[in-house]
Amino acid sequence: NCIICFVFSLIFRCFRSYSIVGVGLLGTFTYCHKYKINRVSFSSSIPSYYRCRATLSTMMEEVKPAFDSDKAAVLVNELRKTFNSGKTKSYEWRISQLESISKMIDEKEKEIVEALQKDLSKPELEAFLSEILMARSSCKLALKELKQWMMPQKVETSLATYPSSAEIVAEPLGVVLVISTWNFPFSLSLDPVIGAIAAGNAVVLKPSEIASATSSLLSRLVREYMDKSAIIVVEGAVAETSALLEQKWDKIFFTGGARVGRIVMAAAAKNLTPVTLELGGKCPAVVDSNVNLQVTSRRIVAGKWVCNNGQACISVDYIITTKELAPKLIATLVSVVEEIFGKDLMESKERSRIINSFHFKRLVNLLEEDKVSNKIVFGGQREESQLQIAPTILLDVPEDSMIMQEEIFGPLLPIITVERLEDSFAMINRKPKPLAAYLFSDDEQIKRKFVQNIYAGGIAINDTILQVTVPTLPFGGVGESGMGSYHGKFSFDAFSHKKAVLYRSFAGDSPTRYPPYTPGKKKQIKALLSGKLLNIMLALLGFYKD
Repeated sequence: NCIICFVFSLIFRCFRSYSIVGVGLLGTFTYCHKYKINRVSFSSSIPSYYRCRATLSTMMEEVKPAFDSDKAAVLVNELRKTFNSGKTKSYEWRISQLESISKMIDEKEKEIVEALQKDLSKPELEAFLSEILMARSSCKLALKELKQWMMPQKVETSLATYPSSAEIVAEPLGVVLVISTWNFPFSLSLDPVIGAIAAGNAVVLKPSEIASATSSLLSRLVREYMDKSAIIVVEGAVAETSALLEQKWDKIFFTGGARVGRIVMAAAAKNLTPVTLELGGKCPAVVDSNVNLQVTSRRIVAGKWVCNNGQACISVDYIITTKELAPKLIATLVSVVEEIFGKDLMESKERSRIINSFHFKRLVNLLEEDKVSNKIVFGGQREESQLQIAPTILLDVPEDSMIMQEEIFGPLLPIITVERLEDSFAMINRKPKPLAAYLFSDDEQIKRKFVQNIYAGGIAINDTILQVTVPTLPFGGVGESGMGSYHGKFSFDAFSHKKAVLYRSFAGDSPTRYPPYTPGKKKQIKALLSGKLLNIMLALLGFYKD
């Protein structure tokens, strides 16, 4: 007892000031309070995913985070040394790393599914299809096509350079940063990394701290399977991401929301770093009256609630249909939802949960807005302790309501009615350009008008979300939904520079191109550039002389 009292007396005599520093989603905050005490201070750095570090110091020293700007700079310099050595440029290195990724996915499938279960309660089959299979398919395609992708592309030359040949050489950009997101934390992390490796770059992957189990797993697996001198995972939250963004990169690839996308782009602009931004938006689905309602409803349900419970950037955000069709469409949607998830929607194990309490409360606020709460026609049940909201359908919510102004990113589905289906086009185009737009119709004229007049990153006719599974189609946004694209060869291109190369011999050197430019030379140059075969032949035969 005496010893305990003595220790406590020392603590109370020494503690005379404390300072708490935190980093949250909206920036950095500092709280300080001082007493008339000296020598010992307490400092805590609190990233947005609530991991704390605390230290006691008798020297009043500033406590640095585990990964700061200085350490980020060292990391980038080491990776640049690796890249400059030429190691990552060889076909053999690229193939070996892609094979390692393929092996990692095959051997660690069970651990991947478990991590996704911890983060999002993803059903096993959904985790396999949307995460494991997508990443595996991307890797296999790159392994199969890499040699072809790397081959220089021969192109035609002009008469002005005759005799000559030319080609386009795809060369790696250098040291690249991939910042991924939480909703598909495995596939959306690995897919761009596969493209970056295939293109011959050194890579830093920053997974989302919100999906912490998958982030931790990726960090461990990449260290275990990949070349640690060229491919690195950095875990962390705002502080770590900020430290990375302060560095000079040769490319930044970001997947996430528009607000953070603007921050990433502003940071990249300081070093004129090119970016690919995969964002999101309000993806509409327009439903015509001539469709097969059962098939249409199943495909909408698959693109909304089966797809990560609506937490997907290409998920159906809202439906537009005619006033006449709306009651039938709602009845069919309800029937399909209950067929797939059961009558007791809150007990279903076939849906992912909401990622965290912040997003749960955000979705509840959308539902409880005064002008929206009385528009629910199906669902609406919620359980915060389980982070679950039932599939919910709303009818004719006001266009100026929050649920129609921001991306929903959850299991809420508004249905808006119009008099004529064509009226939906203007409604969609009044909003920022979405990442995807969907149309269900058997009318060929309506299909053509939709494709020609709706501005979106991509379009699917008579289905949802499947466009991202086609490797020969680019996946990317436009305007508010992003810039740049990837998937398949487009991923390789996203991390490559297309270098123009012209080859000439020392033969065919015409004095025409060199000063002094006499009247005869000017006539000859005009003839050569005219594009008319007779004039070109006369010029080559020397008919234009002073």
